[in-house]
Amino acid sequence: VMTRASEIIKSTEGVEGMVAFAGLDGTSFSFGSNAATIFVRLNAFDDRKTAEQSAAALAGAITGATMGIEDAQIFVIAPPAVQGLGNGNGFQMMVQDNSGAGYRALEGSTFAMMGAAAQAPDQVQQVFSTYNTGSPRIAADIDRDKALMMGVQPSAVFETLGVYLGSSYVNDFNFLGRTFRVTAQAEPTSRDDMADIANLKTRSATGAMVPIGSVANLREDSGPSRIVRYNLFPAAELQGQAAAGVSSGQAISEMEKLAEATLPPGFTYEWTGLALQEKQASGGATMIFVMAVVFVFLVLAAQYEAFTLPMAVVLIVPMCILAAMLGVNLRGLDNNILVQIGLVVLIALAAKNAILIVEFAKQAEDEGMNRWDAAVRAAQTRLRPILMTSFAFIFGVVPLMLATGPGA
Repeated sequence: VMTRASEIIKSTEGVEGMVAFAGLDGTSFSFGSNAATIFVRLNAFDDRKTAEQSAAALAGAITGATMGIEDAQIFVIAPPAVQGLGNGNGFQMMVQDNSGAGYRALEGSTFAMMGAAAQAPDQVQQVFSTYNTGSPRIAADIDRDKALMMGVQPSAVFETLGVYLGSSYVNDFNFLGRTFRVTAQAEPTSRDDMADIANLKTRSATGAMVPIGSVANLREDSGPSRIVRYNLFPAAELQGQAAAGVSSGQAISEMEKLAEATLPPGFTYEWTGLALQEKQASGGATMIFVMAVVFVFLVLAAQYEAFTLPMAVVLIVPMCILAAMLGVNLRGLDNNILVQIGLVVLIALAAKNAILIVEFAKQAEDEGMNRWDAAVRAAQTRLRPILMTSFAFIFGVVPLMLATGPGA
């Protein structure tokens, strides 16, 4: 399967190279006999000038080309926006089993979430999970009566299986100026099948070596390839991305609504990775904004020694936010962090213009002019400077709007 996928990826125009690892699960960077990971390196951005050769377009092309491989589920995942927070771009949700319903019930709840997310393509997309309980494994049921008769402790059986089938770090030793790690593990030929495992020996209380098959019943079984726990509860990872034109916050809210409507009793969800950081950071944004507006209002009230003039300045803020968000919606853009930074700059610019007009109007009123004439005179006087400042800001951000390439 990995060879077929590698050939498809290498033949894709815009791909410079790739490296493949059999047995590595790229979503969790854990080992699995039924997993593989391919890291793809694209050509330099200057060599990919068309829209069909963008990273997103190439990811879609590779996804479509590898869908014909029926023996595997293949996902194309972009790297995380912040290195170290998660193993892929988008959001990461953990579906938790808080009631001990079992791994197959957890798998069913996770697949139900994937099905519900597929019904909302306008909000979220590419929602998937690598969790499954179909990985082949061998189950060992210890016959405790036999173990007691033969003087074998169950803990000794567990330790023996852990060392032989997994591994156990022993120590380090120095040789020829280098440090080598000593790890105990059975040879691959001694743990190939169930008969080999049954012949593995553990020590009894009398010092005799007892085969594992004498005190344990081995049988073929299936289950998850790895046991995942989140907040001490069994959990399954669910990854996905926001749809085009949808912000990450909107996608997170949509997934929360789907979880509330889909997950059965005894199952909950938690966020991790960038989604968790976003949830924690967004909680106080509204309160901070309200406190900032109140603080500005109080400072202006102290400066003008009145409450009506600061209201004229503060009331310009909702109007400029409404106009900005209207433009964002008309363009089909999402309310991302760059839009929010632009809103902060826009609010500052609008408030500065309002303060200048109010200041000139107040000076004219103090000179004996009535309020209406003072407001008209201030608007006429400050029109040209305000237009110059506004157009300077607009022309300054035009290169940012037209820029393309990494980081644009």
